Amino acid sequence: MTEMTTARATEFGNAWNSGDADLVAGYFAEDGVYHASVGAEALGVTYRGRDEVRRGVQAFFDRFPGGKFENLRVHVFGDRGTFEWDFVTVGADGTPSSVAGCDLLEFRGDQVTTKNAFRKVVP
Repeated sequence: MTEMTTARATEFGNAWNSGDADLVAGYFAEDGVYHASVGAEALGVTYRGRDEVRRGVQAFFDRFPGGKFENLRVHVFGDRGTFEWDFVTVGADGTPSSVAGCDLLEFRGDQVTTKNAFRKVVP
């Protein structure tokens, strides 16, 4: 079984800038889990299974059209990893906004089994 590499994890991180939910979901295992950074649940909205993950990723893209992850820092430690990033959006008035965040990741081979997203909240 192939292990997750920093290069593949970086590809996964960069896929979040593509606007392509199918591309992003393709990095997840069939039974993968995505915990969004917002939602009523303790871990945000949880999407289980690749089809639900795809739906959750699309919901993210729909909520933040044109948003980009910048300054992505990727670390892989065997079957776990982390992303640190700045998420940048541009408001209707053209003003950019940036929020810092991170993801805790779990892998099986070269697939993502869990992505748990966290972000700083700026009042």
